[in-house]
Amino acid sequence: MGACLGVCSLLSCASCLCGSAPCILCACCPSSRNSTISRLAFTFLLFLGVLVAVIMLTPGVESQLYKLPWVCEEAPSTLGIPGYMDCGAILGHRAVYRMCFALAAFFFFFTLLMICVKSSKDPRAAIQNGFWFFKFLILLGITVGAFYIPDGSFTNVWFYFGVVGSFLFILIQLILVIDFAHSWNQSWLWKAEERDSRCWYAGLFFFTFLFYGIALAAIALMYTYYTHSGACYEGKVFISLNLVFCVCVSIVAVLPKVQEAQPNSGLLQASVITAYTMFITWLALTNIPDQQCNPNLPFTNTTSLDSYEVYTTQWWDAPSIVGLIVFIFCTVFISIRSSDNKQVNSLMQTEECPPILEGQQQVVEGRAYDNEQEGVSYSYSFFHFCLFLASLYIMMTLTNWYRPDDVTRKMVSTWTAVWVKICASWAGLFLYLWTLVAPLLLPNRDFS
Repeated sequence: MGACLGVCSLLSCASCLCGSAPCILCACCPSSRNSTISRLAFTFLLFLGVLVAVIMLTPGVESQLYKLPWVCEEAPSTLGIPGYMDCGAILGHRAVYRMCFALAAFFFFFTLLMICVKSSKDPRAAIQNGFWFFKFLILLGITVGAFYIPDGSFTNVWFYFGVVGSFLFILIQLILVIDFAHSWNQSWLWKAEERDSRCWYAGLFFFTFLFYGIALAAIALMYTYYTHSGACYEGKVFISLNLVFCVCVSIVAVLPKVQEAQPNSGLLQASVITAYTMFITWLALTNIPDQQCNPNLPFTNTTSLDSYEVYTTQWWDAPSIVGLIVFIFCTVFISIRSSDNKQVNSLMQTEECPPILEGQQQVVEGRAYDNEQEGVSYSYSFFHFCLFLASLYIMMTLTNWYRPDDVTRKMVSTWTAVWVKICASWAGLFLYLWTLVAPLLLPNRDFS
């Protein structure tokens, strides 16, 4: 009898894995929207792949792999496939590139598959919200195949894919930061007026000065550690330009004309954007390929005439750790967000979720429910495209944006990464400036 019950329990779990998202997570997320749970489940698959990549960068993994039998040892080949695995291919930057290639391929496949899904009545919506066990098997199969990709020019070509994708994902991060700052300021102003309390105003002033203080401290530290007298002119120009641009957008945010068109505009949003811009500037300076201007650049003494020989690979420095934390927060925010701003929802291909009716809530109480029968609350295809870009961004973050060098078989820092991050910071400031002046330039459009 116990065995029969056990088999029945396993069959129930198997059917749940092959079913919809509400079946899988109903115990964890009661009375949750089906759309939100599905996004969280896909995000979990992304984080699972990132965890594997992080483990492959952990010191000491290689020695442990060689202790496993038949993993790194020579063995007869079958049908031309080696009977052993090159342990170097599943460690370091090569492992990260292959793992993130598998994640990117998986999400890009779903990007194409989910184009023009309008409601949960579309048969493809069942694939989006269910069959999780088979999705995991597909991701696992792509991952195993990716580790058998020969080196050749794969890492160099995939590096430039990562650069382009990371640039786009940084722009998405900046859009989310702008939206978060606007929503935060609007919420606290509404509470201050509704409750007639000055505490909310005090909180706004405190965080405004806090973010500006963080930005000023970052500027001072960058001038101290990433510039020197008579050298490091590029770093000085980048820091100075972004400082001037941040001052300009802060002034624009409090202009009377802007305040009249957007009463909720203020210095809190400008301070958040300023702090984030300095964060991107710092990340750019950590990739300058000059040891004198970049204390984060690893260095080894060598007598070789090849200048690339002086670079060594160093994982888990401050930029990569902070970048990983920001990546996690932004990815989770993409999965659960639904902005109050119509323009942001239009840009991010999402819609404001309608409230639950009381009758519906009684029916679905205690489990997830389908809230997309009349229309999807987010673009399935665009969501997977964001995760596709996130896979490329985390690949670049974990490898410190270094480029693989075929000659020395090391990772080298290049100006490509510097310019990508600096241009992304400028694009973010331009987007924020546009949110301020757009109602003035286009008075006939609704920017509420």
